[in-house]
Amino acid sequence: MNKWMDFFFPRHCPICDAALLPGERICAPCGKIPQIVARPHCEKCGKAVKEGEVYCFDCLRNPRAFDRGFSLYEYKSIHDSVATYKNMGRPEYGEYYGAKMAEFFKDELERLKADVLIPIPLHPAKEKKRGYNQALILAEEISKATRIPVLKDYLIRPKRTKNQKSLGRKDRQNNMKKAFQLHGNDVKLETVILVDDIYTTGNTIGAAAAVLKSVGVEHVYFISLATGRGL
Repeated sequence: MNKWMDFFFPRHCPICDAALLPGERICAPCGKIPQIVARPHCEKCGKAVKEGEVYCFDCLRNPRAFDRGFSLYEYKSIHDSVATYKNMGRPEYGEYYGAKMAEFFKDELERLKADVLIPIPLHPAKEKKRGYNQALILAEEISKATRIPVLKDYLIRPKRTKNQKSLGRKDRQNNMKKAFQLHGNDVKLETVILVDDIYTTGNTIGAAAAVLKSVGVEHVYFISLATGRGL
């Protein structure tokens, strides 16, 4: 059935957006474009750092509510792809990328023994306009491969924040204050993995992690599709 659906409603390559043949998830030449985050990594947020460095500049000077994070690709290598995924109605990009995240971080995800995956939520108005939450699609694909359940709507975003990309460093921090709330806390969790598409300064993930820690979640990790380079 899926192959017939792919034939009549072809998927699109997440890099060049060309229509794909049934069964394909990315063009062969485009498969070489996304760049895996280079080693060594920041031991806190997972950004690439210089040889001999343990933490990136951001993590050295800012306290982090999360325990540790992992990102798959250098953001600059898939910048246009992520923008199309989020803004041009291409949820199949998330299906491809989520599967790649699960494949690459299989060992780390198993080692963390997480209770659940929690996608970073969108404000309801923004999700309605977009038609889907890109972080949720990534989380669902990771869940299929790892069998770690997705806990949707446990964390909500009642505050309609501004686009982080358009703000300076301090404004980004202020923008995320009180951005997240719990939608009931009757589920007791010990270890959580947050899922998002992009990790930049850590303010979004940090704000979400702080809310979870405030209700007794012992360990909060994150996994993101892409990140910038450590300073």
